[in-house]
Amino acid sequence: MATHAAMPPSARLPAVRRRRFWKRRSVLPGFGLTFGFSLLYLSLIVLIPISTVFVRTAGMGFGDFLAVAFSPRALAAYRLSFGASLAAAGINAVFGLLIAWVLVRYDFPGKRVVSAMVDLPFALPTAVAGIALTALYADTGWIGGYLAPLGINVAYTPLGVVVALIFIGLPFVVRSVEPVLADLGRDVEEAAASLGADRGQTFRRVILPAILPALLTGFALAFARGVGEYGSVIFIAGNQPFRSEIAPLLIVTQLEQYDYPGATAIACVMLVISFLLLLLINLIQIWSRRRMIG
Repeated sequence: MATHAAMPPSARLPAVRRRRFWKRRSVLPGFGLTFGFSLLYLSLIVLIPISTVFVRTAGMGFGDFLAVAFSPRALAAYRLSFGASLAAAGINAVFGLLIAWVLVRYDFPGKRVVSAMVDLPFALPTAVAGIALTALYADTGWIGGYLAPLGINVAYTPLGVVVALIFIGLPFVVRSVEPVLADLGRDVEEAAASLGADRGQTFRRVILPAILPALLTGFALAFARGVGEYGSVIFIAGNQPFRSEIAPLLIVTQLEQYDYPGATAIACVMLVISFLLLLLINLIQIWSRRRMIG
């Protein structure tokens, strides 16, 4: 047994003084200083740029704001942007979970290559992705050439927008779920099987509740990325007003016409809707965690 003199200084202190000792020995500065720097950084990078959108929009009259932000063309762009993002995020939630399950639960040749392919949309420029997807899914492309005779047109349609958003949103779901599945382990499945649960019951009652918060996080990240995506979508969408025009492209169109108040009005609506949807998803995450703990 170590002698009293050989013990570290923190171990010889009472419990209360020991907590104060480690608080003084913290690697980072105190809460006030670190919180101040964090708030300053977030203000410079996030809050101030976003606030300028609302300030610029406030210069418009209320009637002018409604006429621009809720015009038929803008409403059609909102429906496509948010609808395609929700559809792509939902598809990625299913197949991203499947890919994460394969990467965690199985060992196979080329596993690292497959894992690296998942991160490819992060590294690939979005414009390159849009050009590649358009070349593949056009009527004369390698994939679109087989789909066109069946009456399925992907390029230059809303379906092409969904395909592009699936491509750029997949890594968010896979990388959010993968570490949770790795920590879950096979012993949980084996314990459920030993109690008489079949595969479906094990997934629904054991695995899904454990990974649901991470799955919702990946869904929210993929959705948020899809709403603001521009580069990979404009090539494959066709950019036809009232049909395949996304809201970010409409904002760029307003800027090209030097209509800055109109562009900020549309951006303001997108910010508010995106914030409300993400807030709803976060509330669902909190509810799912509390239900799992309870």
